Amino acid sequence: MTEALLEMHDIRKEFPGVKALDGVDLRVRPGEIHAVVGENGAGKSTLMKVLSGVYPSGSYGGEIRFAGQSCAFEDIADSEALGIIIIHQELALVPLLSIAENMFLGNEQHRYGVIDAGTTFAKTRALLKKVGLDESPATPVTQLGVGKQQLVEIAKALSKDVRLLILDEPTASLNESDSDALLSLLLELKSHGIACILISHKLNEISKVADAITVLRDGRTVETLDCRKGPVSEDHVIRSMVGREMADRYPKRTPDIGETVFEVRDWSVYHEVHADRQVIKNVAFHARRGEIVGIAGLMGAGRTELAMSVFGRSYGQRITGEVRLNGTPVDVSTVQKAIAHGIAYVTEDRKGLGLVLEDPIRENISLANLPGVANRGVIDHAREHNVAQEFRRSLRIRCSSVMQKVVNLSGGNQQKVVLGKWLFTNPEVLILDEPTRGIDVGAKFEIYTLVAKLAAEGKCIVMISSEMPELLGMCDRICVMNEGRFVGEFTAAEASQEKIMRAIVTSSY
Repeated sequence: MTEALLEMHDIRKEFPGVKALDGVDLRVRPGEIHAVVGENGAGKSTLMKVLSGVYPSGSYGGEIRFAGQSCAFEDIADSEALGIIIIHQELALVPLLSIAENMFLGNEQHRYGVIDAGTTFAKTRALLKKVGLDESPATPVTQLGVGKQQLVEIAKALSKDVRLLILDEPTASLNESDSDALLSLLLELKSHGIACILISHKLNEISKVADAITVLRDGRTVETLDCRKGPVSEDHVIRSMVGREMADRYPKRTPDIGETVFEVRDWSVYHEVHADRQVIKNVAFHARRGEIVGIAGLMGAGRTELAMSVFGRSYGQRITGEVRLNGTPVDVSTVQKAIAHGIAYVTEDRKGLGLVLEDPIRENISLANLPGVANRGVIDHAREHNVAQEFRRSLRIRCSSVMQKVVNLSGGNQQKVVLGKWLFTNPEVLILDEPTRGIDVGAKFEIYTLVAKLAAEGKCIVMISSEMPELLGMCDRICVMNEGRFVGEFTAAEASQEKIMRAIVTSSY
């Protein structure tokens, strides 16, 4: 067997309350395209951050060996010095700088302390030629499409004498022709001896280029498949990705589903920065009284963009379509109007967008409905205090008092404060975006119980989650989203992890 270029053995990484990696092994040979696949949360990106030095030596367990030498990277610069280059899904280019300026940012070509524009442009042209681009080095990156920006990132990696290129979901935002061009380039790099780790959920693309596939699940290595010995079936990979058993972690409920209350028709949204990129493509869905509707999909599918655009157009531009409540079209063009019509959105980013961390619980809970605690336009602090106390009791928020700053609460209790804030607006439709992200199992069950109770009271619940067991355990109906469209829909009785994953990967073709 060919000696490995990279060996990662027994890699372990923990965050507070979460074991992200639990003894992962990965072996990559020189000139090999090695695919790493798994569900959201399986540990793929965490493993790559360990490898590239984003998580420094000492913050994880296990051993990394590269080109036969044991490695202890303190930062990205250490890994790049050996030729390990990572390109994240969110590209690290500066939009208003030129291609040439981006290419050598931090590694400026200079003579006597002055940037040498001639050398910079000449080297940039040579690197662009290697990746099949003929753009001028002076072109601002913002004028390039996403596919060409991806190629610029690879050209930048080549400028650093790359030996192992890590690509995290490189085709997630690309159209079919750009994806094909990128895959062809990977094969070209392979012919020159450059190894590649490819993280992707598009199994058809993986089958085109991968020499080996490692499947991760729940932070562990499930198996590594050698594609050179023969074709690997998608069914086999999907079973490996989703093959865990569901535990009884969800409250028992008997749904009492009524008439349609919330309806979105022909909804289209364009990227809030790149006006030519459509992120939501003519989506239509509905939710009925007392129903929990799940939205499944992988990272980049457009789930959050859909939710935020519906909630007062808080994301995107050139938004078209119609929102109906109880059969009547409603104006949701601002957040205030969406709230007034009884729509609430619990963001996936509770610390950045959901809470004012340095403010107390009392002020966070009243934040979305200040008129509810005001008297003639002036905040009534006694009323605000009583409201916060009531939600503290009903949601079982563990705190010293409602005057405690939310920054000092656990993740689960912070999430309860966010829910309390929106429940105080008395919504008819509650959109939950990753409602249990980053909280422990006990807190998750309390959130699930609260969601079930709200549904029993007749609320419409739309739940976005990257955890398929969560959707299967909580939802009455699951809509599957991929690349800005709904590509499948299953009732609770017919849904399974394999069916959901199959809808995602087959729609990527």
